[in-house]
Amino acid sequence: MTAPVTIDDIRDAAARLAGVAHRTPVVRSRTLDDLVGAEVFIKCENLQRVGAFKFRGAYNAASRLSPEQLAKGIAAYSSGNHAQAVALAARELGSSAVILIPEDTPQSKKDATAGYGAEIVTYDRYTGDRVAIGEALAADRGLALIPPYEHPHVIAGQGTAALELLEDTESLDTLVVPVGGGGLIAGSSTAAKAVRPGIRVVGVEPAEGDDTKRSLDAGERVSIPVPRTIADGQAASIPGELTFSINRRLVDDIALVTDDQVRDAMRFAFERLKLVTEPSGATGLAALLSGRVPASGRVGVIISGGNVSPERFAELIAAE
Repeated sequence: MTAPVTIDDIRDAAARLAGVAHRTPVVRSRTLDDLVGAEVFIKCENLQRVGAFKFRGAYNAASRLSPEQLAKGIAAYSSGNHAQAVALAARELGSSAVILIPEDTPQSKKDATAGYGAEIVTYDRYTGDRVAIGEALAADRGLALIPPYEHPHVIAGQGTAALELLEDTESLDTLVVPVGGGGLIAGSSTAAKAVRPGIRVVGVEPAEGDDTKRSLDAGERVSIPVPRTIADGQAASIPGELTFSINRRLVDDIALVTDDQVRDAMRFAFERLKLVTEPSGATGLAALLSGRVPASGRVGVIISGGNVSPERFAELIAAE
């Protein structure tokens, strides 16, 4: 069976993103290396356009739409970062965007999405089916729907973050990636296993949102109640069908971290690395610092986003 996303797709996405997306930096910390007992290479997608890796996949998918479809507009559903990414991609391509967002999405993410020119429609994430609502919205208005992870062009775009990290570090023994719907780790694992077949790929979920871990353990997609966690970008209740088909083949393990461990990682990133991360963006770092992912050799970790308001950030990292 042909893989839904290949390394050639990711390299093609990288060429399409060149000069549009940032090639984000890779940072090091001797203190971090000493704490975890490994050489750690941090890919800073919190410094990507819109403040998260999501711009990669959104632009790769949107840029492939026909001129006629771009003229009609684009729809998306998202907890925040994909919303901003599609809104910016649409603006860059001279299109328009309508974004379905949970009512309880942080206001800073709603404001940023509107700031890129998108129309916002809200729903209750605990009672509403965002896929069904989003598909109906797109169909009703004749818009092209770009989902946050269930799309091969989105997955290929997300994989360019790991591809860059591997190019900039030459070799890694382990790659640690935050997991929400599974698009980032699906693209990352595809890139990593193609470039370095022996690499170990470990995903990280919030302990209250372990749908991917449960699904991989069961060998099939498992649904859980909508998680209540500070890592709002990872509050998925079931892995995507497409992303799970990739991750069950390529992901070696899933680690779980608590909200307190995420707070500790956010605080460490700010104090020692001078990086602002949102909770979801810090889960990979949290897994290393807490020992949930045993580290040795050369370890790459993706900080997936930094979209958090100053007030919320201060509240989360405040000493208890």
